[in-house]
Amino acid sequence: MIAVYVRVSTEEQLKGYSVEGQMNDCMELAGTKNVLKYVDDGYTGEILNRPELTKLLDDVEKGVIEKVICYDPDRLSRKLLNQLLITEKLEKHQVGLEFVKSDYKNDAEGQLYFQVRGAFSEFDKAKIKHNTMTGRYRKAKKGLVVKDAGMYGYDYDKEKETYCINQQEAKVVQMIFDYFTDPNTVFKGINGIALHLTELGIPTKKGGKVWHRQVVRQILMNESYTGVYYQNRYDTVGDYVKRQAGEKFKSGRTRPKEEWVKTEIPQIISKEKYEYAQVLLKQARRRYAGYNRHHYLLSGLVRCGRCGQTMTGKKRKSHGKDFYVYECRKNYAGAKNKGCGRMMSENKLNNFVWSQVVDILNNPTKIKQHTHIQKKSYIFEEIGHIKEQIQKKKNGRKRLLNLVSISEDDEMDIEEIKDKMKELREQENTLQLKLDELQKEVADDESKKATFALEEAVKYYMQVKGSNLDTKEKQRVLRMIVQEVEVIDSENIHIHTF
Repeated sequence: MIAVYVRVSTEEQLKGYSVEGQMNDCMELAGTKNVLKYVDDGYTGEILNRPELTKLLDDVEKGVIEKVICYDPDRLSRKLLNQLLITEKLEKHQVGLEFVKSDYKNDAEGQLYFQVRGAFSEFDKAKIKHNTMTGRYRKAKKGLVVKDAGMYGYDYDKEKETYCINQQEAKVVQMIFDYFTDPNTVFKGINGIALHLTELGIPTKKGGKVWHRQVVRQILMNESYTGVYYQNRYDTVGDYVKRQAGEKFKSGRTRPKEEWVKTEIPQIISKEKYEYAQVLLKQARRRYAGYNRHHYLLSGLVRCGRCGQTMTGKKRKSHGKDFYVYECRKNYAGAKNKGCGRMMSENKLNNFVWSQVVDILNNPTKIKQHTHIQKKSYIFEEIGHIKEQIQKKKNGRKRLLNLVSISEDDEMDIEEIKDKMKELREQENTLQLKLDELQKEVADDESKKATFALEEAVKYYMQVKGSNLDTKEKQRVLRMIVQEVEVIDSENIHIHTF
């Protein structure tokens, strides 16, 4: 029986290559319509693990096939080694091989020609891939968007090679950020927003009727809505081939940040609102991790100043009466750190924090002084500590160098000293990276984020000021500007704002 094998990859389909065209030419060469057809449509020629090719080789082993016809050696494989493996199996079972666009003879000269042609084919594939990647990178450097990522809120303009705002979708993006950052919203967190969008019947980017919370989260985390779009950010080299080969691979690998290409696109969300949303996202797991029967005003905000663990609300009994505390103790199975056991009266801590926040809200100018104090006590002290550690590592390496230079001991283990110096250098580099991060954090426009959060809190507070606020309403105010409450002891409490 004669077998006809054809293959077209996804990229080749886009360039106009046709499965039907290959099949017609192969059938003409076969001289009969009575053939077995094997078609791998949409598969790369870099892998052997293709469904129809595998089926073809299985049939060869079963003795079903006496001749294989293929349009071109490239259709068998783009890799020379794979081509040789396939032809070896065909020869082993005495199966003939013919190509429409190439003469193939099973002799020394024919094998040499086949191998040289296969090597050129592999080189050509690598060259095309390199040129494609280089061309895309150059376009990105010119400010063009080289690929449509299907980003919600935007349409891709193929002619201008950039994004333009989809007005309808952009309104939804703005709604999502407004819902998430507005304390007055009735929707609880990301899941509540997703349910609300589904109830409104708003379609997703692909026309779906159901919004998943992960989609809402991705929108909230997408910096592109501020007008900054990064290209060449993810390393996807080899992913397509590995996916088709059924191999495991880690998707979402990012390149070093210096390789990213920054591209300007139309802005949908302000930088300040985006940054505020990121802070809330980081706090969301702690802040909205369930609701107890007893509503703790500072739920998810309290941290122990002694051991650094979070303090959670607990009910205790004294003389048969219930009272509530914030306690640094983890009793659940698998807790890595059980806590130090510190307790703080809920009423006392609630009253102190609320009175301090109300004082700030009634006197907005105090936020600058308050923010400065918090930064100095946290970030600046940590920066100073890291600088001291870096200097110690440098001094340690200098001492080792001096030791080697003045020592006359021939038995000194130089390799051990080199290893120690290398270790000190690595520790110094790690500390330097941490120092750079902290200094960047200080240099970033933190004041804008603090101002944005404060303005929103003041706006809401002024609406409800004078009324008897319940615990939930107070929580709305607190969570807008309080990042964390650190309990050093019963008399020393630090309130850290955004």
